Amino acid sequence: MYKVHFENRFIMLSPEPDRLQKYGLFHKFNDTKELYKIIADFQSDKRIIAINVYGPDIKHIWKIFRIYFTEVGAAGGLVKHTSGRYLFIEKKGKLDLPKGHIEKGEEPETCALREVSEECGITGHVIVKPICPSYHTYSWEGISYLKKTSWFLMKYNGEMIIEPQKSEGITKVEWLFPDELNSIKSSAWLSLMDLINCSILK
Repeated sequence: MYKVHFENRFIMLSPEPDRLQKYGLFHKFNDTKELYKIIADFQSDKRIIAINVYGPDIKHIWKIFRIYFTEVGAAGGLVKHTSGRYLFIEKKGKLDLPKGHIEKGEEPETCALREVSEECGITGHVIVKPICPSYHTYSWEGISYLKKTSWFLMKYNGEMIIEPQKSEGITKVEWLFPDELNSIKSSAWLSLMDLINCSILK
């Protein structure tokens, strides 16, 4: 399955109807033209919270879906301190994780380590393993973009810096224990909660 976020709304692509979640609409994939109309209508109608597009050839649907957008890559880190706390930032009024665009010729792992350093001011963090990627869309100057963010679990045993890097647009840095994470749902992106559920609260 592929879940693509449109801010706090999403389109789920799956081989069968996904009955585990509540959707506003279900659509069986028929052809490219219809799929692109579904995407365009979803982009313009903010009242629709979620759509499930399904069909047996999920790889084909995903390929067609991606062609609609201009693709960009990003990477970020979920940093776990030896104390058991996890690193979070606040950006644009929402709780988030440090991440950023992958530069030309840069590997996702290198980008993720660099972005954590730039946005949170820490050094000495190392990658433990890759975790669930996330997908979200945005529009800029009339172009619709699909961003894939490659995420990596990292470990860190240095100082838990809480001074926000304001030059990076960060307004808050927090180190939270797993049992504190349920309290952040109202101030976090849906995509962040998906990542937390996938890698911390599972």
